[in-house]
Amino acid sequence: MTPQQIIVRPVITEKASDLQGSDNQYAFEVLRDANKIEIRKAVEMVFGVRVQKVRTMVVRGDVRRVGKYYGRKRFWKKAVVTVHPGDSIDFYGAEGTQ
Repeated sequence: MTPQQIIVRPVITEKASDLQGSDNQYAFEVLRDANKIEIRKAVEMVFGVRVQKVRTMVVRGDVRRVGKYYGRKRFWKKAVVTVHPGDSIDFYGAEGTQ
């Protein structure tokens, strides 16, 4: 697996934004097969930061209903990555602009 395949997308929610500001932690959706070591190496290679800690969890899919039919959203894996105090990840590309 390449690092681009392991990291599916960043999770940008209100709670994840609070973690970025206060604890220097970033949340990502990752492949369910990836382990903490692979996630750590992928984040370090793709974003060029030093990773201190990786926490993972499997997010259960919700049950949804359309009319009389029930379905389930997919299960996915979330990784919360703690970055060294001097490093940061810029998801928006706003570092170079004013």
